[in-house]
Parts: sequence; structure tokens; C-alpha cells
Amino acid sequence: MDNDMIPKDTIEEEVIENAFQSLLNDYLKTKHRKRVEIITKAFNFANQAHKGIKRRSGEPYIMHPIAVAQIVCNEIGLGSTSICAALLHDVVEDTDYTVEDIENLFGPKIAQIVDGLTKISGGIFGDRASEQAENFKKLLLTMSSDIRVILIKIADRLHNMRTLGSMLPNKQYKIAGETIYIYAPLANRLGLYKIKTELENLSFRYEHPEEYKSIEEKLIATAEERDKVFNEFTAPIRVQLDNMGLKYRILARVKSIYSIWNKMQTKHLPFEEIYDLLAVRVIFEPQDQEEELNDCFDIYVAISKIYKPHPDRLRDWVSHPKANGYQALHVTLMANNGQWIEVQIRSERMNDVAEQGFAAHWKYKEGGGSEDEGELEKWLKTIKEILEDPQPDAMDFLDTIKLNLFASEIFVFTPKGEIKTLPQNATALDFAFSLHTDIGSHCIGAKVNHKLVPLSHKLESGDQVEILTSKSQRVQAQWETFATTARAKTKIASILKKEKKNIQKEGESILEEFLKKMELALNNNVIQKLCKMHNYKTEDELLYAIGSNAIVLGENDKNILKEKQEAGWKRLLTFSFGNGNGKKEKDESLEDNHHDEAEKEKINTKKILKLTEDNLQKKYIMADCCHPIPGDDVLGYIDENDKVIIHKRQCPIAAKLKSSYGNRIIATEWDTHKILSFLVYIHIKGIDAIGILNEVTQVISGQLNVNIRKINLETEDGIFEGKFQLWVHDVSDVKAICDNLRKIDNIKEVNRVES
Repeated sequence: MDNDMIPKDTIEEEVIENAFQSLLNDYLKTKHRKRVEIITKAFNFANQAHKGIKRRSGEPYIMHPIAVAQIVCNEIGLGSTSICAALLHDVVEDTDYTVEDIENLFGPKIAQIVDGLTKISGGIFGDRASEQAENFKKLLLTMSSDIRVILIKIADRLHNMRTLGSMLPNKQYKIAGETIYIYAPLANRLGLYKIKTELENLSFRYEHPEEYKSIEEKLIATAEERDKVFNEFTAPIRVQLDNMGLKYRILARVKSIYSIWNKMQTKHLPFEEIYDLLAVRVIFEPQDQEEELNDCFDIYVAISKIYKPHPDRLRDWVSHPKANGYQALHVTLMANNGQWIEVQIRSERMNDVAEQGFAAHWKYKEGGGSEDEGELEKWLKTIKEILEDPQPDAMDFLDTIKLNLFASEIFVFTPKGEIKTLPQNATALDFAFSLHTDIGSHCIGAKVNHKLVPLSHKLESGDQVEILTSKSQRVQAQWETFATTARAKTKIASILKKEKKNIQKEGESILEEFLKKMELALNNNVIQKLCKMHNYKTEDELLYAIGSNAIVLGENDKNILKEKQEAGWKRLLTFSFGNGNGKKEKDESLEDNHHDEAEKEKINTKKILKLTEDNLQKKYIMADCCHPIPGDDVLGYIDENDKVIIHKRQCPIAAKLKSSYGNRIIATEWDTHKILSFLVYIHIKGIDAIGILNEVTQVISGQLNVNIRKINLETEDGIFEGKFQLWVHDVSDVKAICDNLRKIDNIKEVNRVES
């Protein structure tokens, strides 16, 4: 029968049935218990609940839960309980069914996971998700009861990212920003390396489509050369491993597009100068599970006889696994073509853990129990502690959590030889707080490897650390600047906040006593007048200043407050009895406010905002943090005063805004015509030579007719470094300047920088 003759409903039902059958087939291939009946029951229930509902892309809604369940099964490796929860994850959120209904039909465990997923949903694509940080707090709280909640949530986010093309541009930026800021680090922390990489790449693709395409094309163009290097490099390694009688496979790992771009940005390098695009992965099957660790080192010794290893680049994650469970031996070898190539040596078990994270532990446990405790439990405990006393500000909260999500680990020892895991760049102060809050809040210094060091001293792997304390010591405000772990930062902020509150209470008592003598009550008028007089923005700042004796209330304050009283009576009389002409005075300030309100233009966040010369001069503000110019990938942010601020999409501040205030984000595009000039900073570096400055200025001002605002140049040991402030119209001007400067013989690096 012709497809046009088949009813649309029948075609949809067939598509849904095929998708579910595919999920069941994948599940039956796993090592999990074959609980097909309950999975089928969950599918039928969810299918009925979502019947008739469509996604924005136009496909039936049930296709989304099926896709999430497929990711949970295939890419994370979870079993029937998680698959059922994934199929049911939107039922309570989007239909009339309750958690109790789920519990009655599917039991308490599935209901608990669905409940956890519902609590953190809050309409991830809807207006309810404006404070995404709040949802993230809920997500972390539910994690502690069952880690599967977060694993399913990551699968849900991955599918939403894969189908992000059907969303409005402002939603795309919000969701992509949130993903790279929260979900990718979370996936990384849980060891889901493949998913983390895909989330980063997808976010990057939507935020910087042109750069994504450019790197993708360059990777395709250089693929043949990479394959040749890989084959030549691995040929003698294969011979050696065959001689050892090992069962193994060797894979090429190409650096992800997002990682390449990130390195290009942070190191200011062109694509052509990224030399670690290729890494080699040796995955082996140990002949005996007990010998797994020894086999890793045997392979290392064998391949080090073929190629010279880099002396400082051996990473032993086998003896000391990362906090996310990752185990492997990384060694960097010098290939015959003079290129350093990293080789990652891991067993099949280690590879599963690297791909599927903590979920892989179920595979290797007798009877398929829950994942082992250890590092994950420690991490969840830290998260719980932070949640017990979270910062009131959503941005601070996200930053604090991120410290723990993204950090690489170092291993340090207590005086008794106990090993402690800390994030890279952790200080002696962080170590003190990791031992106990009391030790942290009373520490005065530390001994690292028996030498006295300050609390700000950065620790390195292998350090032995002893903390020195004093009962008279109190937490200092400057500690916040050199604490790096989430735990230490949270505890310090909490103690300082408590002390500040006490000082503010003291300030309030002093002020009330002062006003009592003047027969005045403590109210908003009094506070505003005193804030204005003493130059404080908020009541809290004023009370803190009074409580800490930064302000001593006196005669001037009395006079100001009396004036306020008298002025108030005058105003009331004028308003009540007129101004002598039989007319009431108008409140001009109120009139002005109404006028301002009328002037404000309502911005439609669903439409793309055009940035023209006219509105850039009158309405919108260019962010100082990233100095965007026409041609940059940008977005708009509506602040508390309804002002639109334009940020670069990769700006760190914009990343936080997308995560915490997603509904204030507007998609923007440039519509400028080289009329306005914008300030940019160009950094150059090269070999010092006579006349180099003249050549540079000749290119900028002479050839390209660009105005120079400021030049800073320094030379040392034959190398010169300089920074130019230039007025340009757009990104194409910057590209022309950089391209032309690179043509000068002695200039080796030219980059646009933020400031």
C-alpha cells in the first residue's frame, strides 16, 4: 500500500513500536537480568500518558523518553530499573499522573528515581527554568539518595542537545551554555568521558557554528596524514605486544573539536600548531585479573624500548585512580617523525570505566550490586556539605560546585602517611579544611615536607602536609582569595557570613539607641538618608559599618535626619493646600518615572535582536569583560534594569548568565556597516630587530589605515612583546591586521586578546 494511503496515526504507531523494539533488542544483548515485562509495562504506560503530545520537532513526545532510555541502556550501561525510570521520567511532570501512581504500578525504587527526576525538571525548556541554579541544587540533593537520578538526567540532557536544532536561537544559547557550564563537568566527574565530549562538542556547535565547521573541515583535510602517522607509529608496538602474547586492540583517539578550539583560545595558537591532535590507546585483556596492574607497566616498559618516553609526562592513574574512577597509564613517546604522541594503556575493564564511568562498576560486581563507595561517596559527601549552607547567590553557588566538578586531582599525605585526594592547585588551607572545619578555621600555617610554609602555599602530588593551629586564630577575609576547594570556600564564606551578621546586629542596636534619643523610629527613610550621607549602597553595609565602628553616629547625622523630618512636613503641606495659585504641585519625579517607563521598549526574547549602528549608540551596552565587536559570536542579556548588555558567547561571565538566568538571554546578530569604531587589543611577540616597531605601525596605520590608541612594548633577551589598542570596525578588520602582521619576518605570534 502507498504510504499516502496509510493513516498518519498508523505510521506514527509503527515508528514508535520500532523504536521501542530496538530498545528491547539492545537491552537483551546486555549482561543485566532480562526483565522485559516491566520495561514493556513502563513503555505502554508512558506511551498512553503522552498520547497525542508532540515535541517541538513535530515527532510524537514518547520518542524522547525512548531515546533517553536507549542512551541509559547503551551508552551508560544501566539496567531495567533505570530504563523504566527513563521511559517514565516526564510522566509526572507533564501529565496528571502522580508519583504515588508510579509507586503503585512499578514499586518504590522506580518511583523514587522518577520523583528525583521530576523535582529537578522544572520545565528545562520552559520559563520555569529561569533560575537553573536552583534546579541544579535540587539535582545534587537527589543524587545523594540514588546516583541513577543524575545519570538519567545526563542522558535526558544529551538527547535534548542532539535535537537542539528545533529550538529557538535564544533557547539554544541558554541550553548550550548551561550544558557546557554544568552538565559536561558533571558527566566528566562521573567518568562519562564519551558523553562529556559529545555534550561539549554539541554546545560548541550551536554557540560557534562557523568555528565548529572550520575545525571540522581542517580535521577531515588532515585525516589521511594522521592515519599514516598512526599506522607507522603503531606497527612496531604491535610486533612487541604480539611477542608478549597479549590479546589487545590499538585505537587512534583524535582530540575533540571543542578541546581543539579551547586550546587554540587559551594558548593563542592556530589549528596548524596544535600538535597533540592524535593520541594512541592500547586496550588489552589481562590473562589474569590479579596481574592487570602489572600488565600495564609491562606494556609501558616494552614500548619505551621502541620510542623514547618524555621524562615528565608519565601519568600513573593505575595505582592512583582519578576521583571519577578513571584508571590508565599515560606515557608520551617521541615518534620517528619528531612528534610527541601520547599513549594511553588500559585494560578492557578500565576502558569500560572510562567510557561509562561509575555505571560500569555494576558490570564487575558479583550479582550486579550498586556501585562501590570510595571516591564517589567522598565527593557526594562534599556536595551535601555545600548544600547544607549554600551561598544565597546562584552564580557563587555554581562557581563553588564547579570547583569540585572540573578539578584534576593531586595526592598528598598526612603526617601519619594517610593519603588524601585534593583538586589541582589546592593550598595548605584547603588541606586544613579537608581534615576538619575546626582545624581549618584555627590554622595559622603549615609544614610541607617538614618546611614551614604560609597557608596560601600550593600543594603538589606527593607532599606530606602538617597543619599548625592556634585557638586564638579566627577566619580571615583574605582566606577566600587563596582557598580553591568548594569545601574550604563554603566553610570560610559561612563563618565570615555568621560574623558579619553579628556585627550587623550590633550596628542595628547602636542605631536604634541613637534614634531613640531623637525620638525617631528605625525605618526606610532613615536608612536611605544615612546610606546617602555615608556613601553606602545597602542597609546591610551601613549597619556593618556602624557595628564595626567604621561610622560613629554624631551631630551631622542628627541634623540630616531632622532636615528630613521638616522637609517631609513641608512637602505634605504643599501637596495638601496647593502652591498659592489654587493648584496642586505635581510630583515631577513620578512624572519622570512614567515617562521613562513609556520610553522603555519591550524586547521580544523569542526573536533575534538586530544590532545596528543606531541601537548600539543609544540602547545597548557592550560588556567590559569581553569587549565584543561586530562579527564576534554574541548574545544579549537583559539585566535587572532592563538594559541589554552584549557579551561574546564564549565570555566566562556570559557562561554563568546562561546557566543562572537563561530566560534573560536574547539571540542577537550584527547588522552594521563599518560606521562605528570599537576598541580591540592585539598582542604580538617576536624576535627583536632594528626598525620592527616602524614596520608594525606602517602595516597598521599606513597600509590598513587603522587608528592606534596606545602601544606598550617590552624587550628582554632578544625577544620583544607588545600590546596595541586599536580602533576597528569589525572582526574582518582584526583578521586583516593579524594576517598582515604575521607576514613581517620577525613576528612569530599575533593574537587578539581581551585586554
